[in-house]
Amino acid sequence: MDLQSLILVVDDDPELRRLITAFLGGHGYRVQAAENALQMNLAIERERPDLVVLDVMMPGEDGLSAARRLAADKGPPVIILSALGGDTDRIIGLEVGADDYLAKPCNPRELLARVRAVLRRIGNREPVPMEDARPYAFAGWRLDVTRRDLRDPTGIFINLSDGEFALLRSFVEHPQRILSRDQLLDLVHGGRSEVFDRAIDTQISRLRRKLNDRVQAEMIRTVRNEGYMLVPKVSRL
Repeated sequence: MDLQSLILVVDDDPELRRLITAFLGGHGYRVQAAENALQMNLAIERERPDLVVLDVMMPGEDGLSAARRLAADKGPPVIILSALGGDTDRIIGLEVGADDYLAKPCNPRELLARVRAVLRRIGNREPVPMEDARPYAFAGWRLDVTRRDLRDPTGIFINLSDGEFALLRSFVEHPQRILSRDQLLDLVHGGRSEVFDRAIDTQISRLRRKLNDRVQAEMIRTVRNEGYMLVPKVSRL
C-alpha cells in the first residue's frame, strides 16, 4: 500500500484525535476521525479505511467490542491505542482481533512505524469485498447490522446485549432454517469451549421476550430435539 492509504482514527479525546490526525496526515496518509464506535461505523460505511487506530475506553460501545466486531466481519485491520497498557490488556486486545496494540502515551513516530508495519503486512492480501450493508427486514422489524440498530415495526429502537445482537444476526442470516445449539454456539461465540449450550437457551429466552413484547406473532420457534428457527421471512432493504 502507498502513502495514500486511508486511516481512520477513533478516539473520544478531541485533542489527541487532532494530534494523531495531523501527524499521520503530515506523513502523507489520508486521515479521517471519529469520536466513538457509532461514528466509526458510519465512516466505514461511507468509505472503507485501510486501517483503524482505535481507542478502548470510549462512551457507548468500547474499543474491544468494536475491534472484535470488525475482526468477525472481516473489516479493516485495527491498531488499538489505549491508556490500558498492562500485559493482560495487550493480550486481550490481540485476542479479540486487533492487529497491534500500543499503550498511551506513545511516541508519535512509534505509532507511525506500527501503522507502516501493519499496512505492509496486509499489502499482499487479496482485497476483501465490502459486506452488503443493507439492513435486514422481517415481520416489520428492521435490523441494521452496520449500526447495530434494531427497530420494532413502529420504529422504536430496541436495545440488545452483545450476545443477543450476535444471536439475532445469526438468525436473520439463516432465516427459516433450524439451527442447533452447537451451530448457534459456533456462530455467536466462535465455538469457544467455555461457553455452554445452556447459555444459548438463556440468550434466546431474553431475545424472544424482547421481540414478543412488541408483537404477538411467533418469531423464534423451538424445534424439539433439534434447535431453534427464526420463523418470519427475511429480506434486505
